[in-house]
This record gives sequence, C-alpha cells and structure tokens, in this order.
Amino acid sequence: MAPPAPRHSVLEDVLGILTGTVIASFGLFLLKSSAAVTGGTAGLALLLSYVGAVPFGVLFFAVNVPFFLLAIWKKGWNFTLRTVAAVALVSLFSSLHPILLQVDTLNPVYGVLLGNLVIGVGLLVLFRHKASLGGFNILALIVQERLGWRAGYVQMTLDVVIVLAALTVVSPLVVLLSAAGAVVLNLVLALNHRPGRYLGT
Repeated sequence: MAPPAPRHSVLEDVLGILTGTVIASFGLFLLKSSAAVTGGTAGLALLLSYVGAVPFGVLFFAVNVPFFLLAIWKKGWNFTLRTVAAVALVSLFSSLHPILLQVDTLNPVYGVLLGNLVIGVGLLVLFRHKASLGGFNILALIVQERLGWRAGYVQMTLDVVIVLAALTVVSPLVVLLSAAGAVVLNLVLALNHRPGRYLGT
C-alpha cells in the first residue's frame, strides 16, 4: 500500500491560489480583448459586461454568489472559502490587466484559443489546491466526486448552453470561435484532472 501523499502547506496553497488566479484572469483578459465569450459564470459575466456598463470583475463575483451557497452545502467551508478567495482575486486581477497591459492588435483566433488554454491551466492549479472559480466548476467537481464523471466533460456540456446564449449578443462567427475555445479549455481539464491521478492534497 502506497504511503499517504504529503499535504500542501498553507504557504503552498496561498501561492497556488495566487498563481492559478493570475493565470486564469489573464486568459479571461485575452478573451475580453478578443470580444469573445466562454462558458460558465465567467462567460455569463462577459456577456453581461458587453451589454452593460458594469465591469466584468464586479459581475463575475456577483453571479457566483449563489454557487458559494451550493459549495457550502456540498463541499464544506474549506473549499468554499478558498473558492471565494479565488473568485475575488480573479475579479481583482481582471480589473488590473487592462490597466497594466495595453493590447492594440490581437488576432481573435489566437486570443480565444490561447485564452481558453491559459484559463484551463489556471483552473488545474486551483483544483489541485482545493479551490475553483465557482459556478459550473463547483457543479462539475461535485458530479465527478458523486458519479465519477470527468469534471471537464461535465463542464463542457454546461458551457455549450452559455456559449449558445451568446448568439443574442455577438455574431455567429464569434460564437463558433468561442465554442472551439471552450472545447480547448475543457479538454485541458478532462485530460489532466482525473480522480486519483493527483496525489497532493
């Protein structure tokens, strides 16, 4: 029998959550700079930011509040507090990126595909430090734990609904590109976040 895996220290968790949120928020910055969308609560917040004057970071935190309650019920306070911190940090960093980094020209195909790839890597880091970006991440992780379905495939299905809803806001071509990006993001999760594969706790 293999010895139990060593637990992450508090410092490792803090640095891991900071790293994951910086990476994920940069991916969202690339998507917004490409005028694209994605799935989940991030996609919903992007859509609302395109049609209103409220900043993305504020919307992202607000739409996640109901999912925090679900996380408390199903995942406990430890996971929930880490997720609240991660969502708050992504909201903060999403407001800082446009100030600190000016993008004059960005190919939308490159921006959308790279943005989703980067978000997927950020989510992997957060998952491995017992956190998420709220919303559908919480639902996908709960389904994976309860039914054994891979979180990436569960989230991919849910994300399709959000991306299709984008047809009411952006052009069909952008929606098609966004859908391809969502597939890239969720394949990153499906291929790399499997039950029992990662031993760090």
